Amino acid sequence: MNADHVRWISTFLEAQAAELDASENTLLAYGRDLKGFAEFAGDKEIDFADITRSHIETFMVECDTMGLAQSTRARRLSAIKQLYRFAYEEGWRTDNPAIKIKGPGRSKSLPKILSEDQVEALLLTARSHGRSREDQLRNTCLMELLYATGMRVSELVGLPVAAARGEPHMLLVKGKGGKERMVPLSAPARDALAAWLSARDGAEDDARIKTGAKPSSFLFPSSGKYGHLTRHRFYGLIKEIAVAAGVSPAAVTPHRLRHAFATHLLAHGADLRSIQTLLGHADISTTEIYTHVLEERLKDLVLTHHPLADTD
Repeated sequence: MNADHVRWISTFLEAQAAELDASENTLLAYGRDLKGFAEFAGDKEIDFADITRSHIETFMVECDTMGLAQSTRARRLSAIKQLYRFAYEEGWRTDNPAIKIKGPGRSKSLPKILSEDQVEALLLTARSHGRSREDQLRNTCLMELLYATGMRVSELVGLPVAAARGEPHMLLVKGKGGKERMVPLSAPARDALAAWLSARDGAEDDARIKTGAKPSSFLFPSSGKYGHLTRHRFYGLIKEIAVAAGVSPAAVTPHRLRHAFATHLLAHGADLRSIQTLLGHADISTTEIYTHVLEERLKDLVLTHHPLADTD
C-alpha cells in the first residue's frame, strides 16, 4: 500500500477504536477489507482522495468476478462507506463517493442449530474431557456458560474473574461496541462456575507461591499474550469435545451453541424481545431469524411424520 492509503486506513481504524470502542475483531475485519480496496486503488495508481463512485463500482464488480461471497462483498462495501463517511467528517473529502452505491445485500441463510440431545451429549462429555481434573472443570464451565447464556465466544473467553465472584445468579457481559447486558445463569452453569473458580483460584495460589506470578484478572487465564483463553483455542477445544461426544465436529462451533441457546428458548416459549436482550442484538430483526428456524423444523416434522406426507 502507498503512504496515502496507509494513512487513511490507520487513522480511520484508530478513530473507530477510540470513539466507538470497536472490538479488535471488528478492526481486523475493517483492515482486511480496506486492504483489498487499497490494493485495487494502488494497481490503478489512484489515491483515496481521488476515488470516484465509478472506481468503487468497478471494485465491487471485480469482487463479484473473483467469486467472493455475497456477504463478503456486502461487508467490503460497508467498510468503504464507513471510510469515506469518516473522510467527509474529517474534511478530507467534500463528498462521500460511496454513499449512493447499493450493495449486494446479505442473504439471510438460516443458522444451523444443534438439537437438545446433541447439546446434552456435549455438556456431558465436557465433564470428563481434559488431561487433568482442572482442565475438565474448565471445559465444563466453558460449555455450561456458553449454552446457559448464549454469549459470543469473545465475550465468554474474555470474562473478568470479578464477574464470577459471590456466587452470582446473573453475569454482567460486555458485548459489541462496549454495550453491557445482564445474562442469567442456570443452576448447572452456577455449579460448574463455582467448581471451576475454586480450582482456578487454587492453581493461581500455587503459581504465586512457586514463581511469584501475579494473579490473572480473567476467569479463564492463559499464559498467552492476551492473558486469557483465545477464541481459536476454544474453537479447537469444542471440536475435540464434539468428537468425543459422537457429534459431528463439522456441526459444532461456539456460535452454533449460541444459536442453540436462542432456538431452544424460543421452542420452549420464550418471547423474541427477551431473547434479543439476552443475545445483545441491537435490532429485533436479527433475532427474528430464529422464528424461521422453528418454522423449517416444524415443516420438516410434518413432511417426515405425517401419514399423508408421501401421498401424491
